[in-house]
Amino acid sequence: MSRVQLALNVSDIDVAVDYYSKLFAAVPAKRRPGYANFAIADPPLKLVLIENPGARGAGVEGALNHLGVEVETTDEVHAAISRLSGEGLPTDVQEATTCCFAVQDKVWSNDPDGAPWEYYSVLADAPDETGLGCATASTAPSAPSACC
Repeated sequence: MSRVQLALNVSDIDVAVDYYSKLFAAVPAKRRPGYANFAIADPPLKLVLIENPGARGAGVEGALNHLGVEVETTDEVHAAISRLSGEGLPTDVQEATTCCFAVQDKVWSNDPDGAPWEYYSVLADAPDETGLGCATASTAPSAPSACC
């Protein structure tokens, strides 16, 4: 099952987790310091919360961290790479990259206004000490934490 991913910057992870747990009647699938993700069945959504207090500013400015499509297999990531490249879109491929507390294969592409999108598959859980840090794609330079 594929699902759209929405990664948001939040000022307080605990407050945000409480709100989104109530909004979607769900609990986080993964929770780490400064990070939470929800695997929501209805609607099919991967919601990622990244504590980044300075990013929000006033209102929703800075709320978006990045967007993505979570797919089940690496084969689906490779199909996305072929399709996007075939359409002439700039892409940056990352294989077995560790970020957002998971090992992932992914491909990045930015929309015309610079919003970073990723197609990704989670290969394995990663230890807590890996944290949020990951090498961002050159085509997706939005933030060091753009990686889930």
